[in-house]
Amino acid sequence: MRQVAIVGFPNVGKSSLVNRLTGRREAVVHERSGITRDRKHVEAEWNGRTFELVDTGGVDALDPDPMAAAILDQVRASLLTADVVVMVVDAKSGLRPGDAELADILRRWKGPKIVAANKIDVGKDIPAASEFYGLGLGEPMPVSAAQGLGTGDLLDKVVEALPDGDGDPGADDVLRLAIIGRPNVGKSTMFNRLVGDERTIVSNVAGTTRDAIDLPIQIDGRDLIIVDTAGMRRQSKVSESVEYYTTLRSQRAVDRADVAIVVCDAADGVTAQDFRIADLAMRAGCSTLIVLNKWDEHNMTDDDLAHERGHVQQKLRLRPRVLTASAKTGRNINRVIEEAIALGDRRKGRIPTSQLNRFLAEVVEAKQPPAVRGNRLKMLYITQVGEEPPRFAISVNDRARVVRSYAYFVENRLRARFGFDGVPVIIDFNERRARRSEVSMTPGRQRRIIEEEVLDDEDVVPDEELAEVEEFPIDPAIDHLPWIDAGDASLDDD
Repeated sequence: MRQVAIVGFPNVGKSSLVNRLTGRREAVVHERSGITRDRKHVEAEWNGRTFELVDTGGVDALDPDPMAAAILDQVRASLLTADVVVMVVDAKSGLRPGDAELADILRRWKGPKIVAANKIDVGKDIPAASEFYGLGLGEPMPVSAAQGLGTGDLLDKVVEALPDGDGDPGADDVLRLAIIGRPNVGKSTMFNRLVGDERTIVSNVAGTTRDAIDLPIQIDGRDLIIVDTAGMRRQSKVSESVEYYTTLRSQRAVDRADVAIVVCDAADGVTAQDFRIADLAMRAGCSTLIVLNKWDEHNMTDDDLAHERGHVQQKLRLRPRVLTASAKTGRNINRVIEEAIALGDRRKGRIPTSQLNRFLAEVVEAKQPPAVRGNRLKMLYITQVGEEPPRFAISVNDRARVVRSYAYFVENRLRARFGFDGVPVIIDFNERRARRSEVSMTPGRQRRIIEEEVLDDEDVVPDEELAEVEEFPIDPAIDHLPWIDAGDASLDDD
């Protein structure tokens, strides 16, 4: 997709302009300067052309802060892939030395450049834009990100300057992986390691990342979108409005993701806040994977790892896998991405009905369904009726006989058999009373009649169109794990 880089001095309204041009509040906006740091790609459309706006941090070459140098590096990197550059200036403040320094960088860039004189909120201020002819980048365009004045003309000029074609078309079946966690646990370092580039700014200062940064990449021929997010603290500890909005965007990134990689600091183990974040991903319907980062720095033993895995099994309904990795050295990073892709595929995949019914027979053989007031529950048939997340329907003779403990037993075994650890699973128990003509039928004959009824449902894919999926051995120990209802886990600080 064609890219348009939005650059400028700090606090000239770049993020506000991006939100105005896209019609969505994607970028974090605040009256304080220096809020945007990393490159944020946001899709926009105008007059039938679709392209990406790349919001960048404010450039101040004379700022001694190391963060300013890192932001300048990010802006230079955005110029390498941009097709058009829009330099935003503050018409109210007038021409500043910082504008001239950035214009000098842009004059060496060979693509089309547009100057947008922002904060011209009323028509009488339009002549103020003429001052920016002195930048030597062509005619400045008066705009107002706050009021929308001149933004249509700006988009017309952007589309006119874009090269023909839409660049590399995006794949339809893209897996979205969101990297989430508490502040300063190494999310951005892991993001950069996964994409193979210093794509986001890394610092020992907590809260460096403020936007959710999406980056399309390809790994082993698979199209992915990796999303780096701002750290999420407990709500009671969020005191600044900036942190509130960055956390909100992290939560939205989880809502759009297929898989959430919850990064934890191995020095702390899996904390109560880590559990809250994983629970947030579960509620959003994401597959979840927990990664203990920096584990090589803290000399974790096998017993320590077993303790953390056991802690997760006790706390989270999804029973996600716990992996160890070092984002700094790259150790086990390939394993993390392979597991994340596998979880995404299982979340989107379908299991043949015949395979599911073999599993159902195994479940009944392992533990008979309960009897309520002398009448035993019968599970007649199971089929998958949805995906993203997977949804299964089990036909039973009497729904009132389904007790919670047995429903958990079935879900637990389903996760173990088909590798759904960390994947949200929905199981519906649908009552189907046997007709008089079916009372004397064998269970196999009854299942075939139910199957004919189920196949009339347009959501059910016939078995002949599906390949059997991989099955995993079931550890009997899982039957003795405590079960947690969604949202019922005790997540208080330890």
